[in-house]
Amino acid sequence: MFKISAFYKFAAVKKPLSLQEKILNKFTKLSIKGTLLLGEEGINGTISASNSDNLDNAINFIKTINGFENLEVKYSLSEKDPFTRLKVKFKNEIVTIGDASIDPNKIVGEYVHPKDWNKLITDEEVLVLDARNTYEYSIGSFKNSIQPETTNFREFPAWLEKLEASGVDRSKKVAMFCTGGIRCEKASSLMRSKGFENIYHLQGGILNYLEKINDEDSLWNGECFVFDDRVAINHKLQVGSYDMCHGCRMPITDLDKHSDYYQRGVSCPNCFNKKTPDQKKRYADRQKQVDLAKLKNENHIGPNSKSNKK
Repeated sequence: MFKISAFYKFAAVKKPLSLQEKILNKFTKLSIKGTLLLGEEGINGTISASNSDNLDNAINFIKTINGFENLEVKYSLSEKDPFTRLKVKFKNEIVTIGDASIDPNKIVGEYVHPKDWNKLITDEEVLVLDARNTYEYSIGSFKNSIQPETTNFREFPAWLEKLEASGVDRSKKVAMFCTGGIRCEKASSLMRSKGFENIYHLQGGILNYLEKINDEDSLWNGECFVFDDRVAINHKLQVGSYDMCHGCRMPITDLDKHSDYYQRGVSCPNCFNKKTPDQKKRYADRQKQVDLAKLKNENHIGPNSKSNKK
């Protein structure tokens, strides 16, 4: 069983490149896998380990770093490791919205604990806003929520401009949510800076809600998309029913796999007509190499891959 941790924290980081190396060395020694983004504005990551103590030691190490003491952390379990390797990347933004002026350390919406979330979103006067992307929204969300039809978080500011142009009442209550809470930090910060007065967001995001709220009391419908090989998780924080198209990274169902447009590792009904013949050939070649590596009991990608040993 693999223990998985998702976390983020907005805090000023003076020497991110030096810290990047320290984290990479520490996590490598602890056999941690996953993806961690580090920048001058903070940290954002999801990591896993087969040894629970190692994962706890990794999180405790992050908490010893100045500014990260109160790290927002969520945990879940998986029978399969959702990651093939460890990546610690430096980024200008730990969640990309494309506007460097947005600073959640200065202004942000009001946090709402999961136990208080149901009461807020069942108020008919509240606009329930799913700050995620369309492919995430398509497999699960809260009832009566709206989604800004974004395929990338960078598109959120443009959607907000359209909302402003529509003459929306800036005093209207907005209850915002996303997977782990980090996108809502920036989205709510932007909305507050634009004069929206009553912005609320789900503390710890959907993951925290699923962990804290019992099934019978839950207002969540469907599954929650996650950015790793699990693809989606259910209300019990277990691996859900979706697979992923490795051609477009969209969640797909068993029914999608019976489509003439589905080719494992290459395409699905969502992307078949959007991929060029060259792309399809490249993806097919990649899948063939992955399959051959499995037959030889080798990893085609990741830290123990044959290519990394050359």
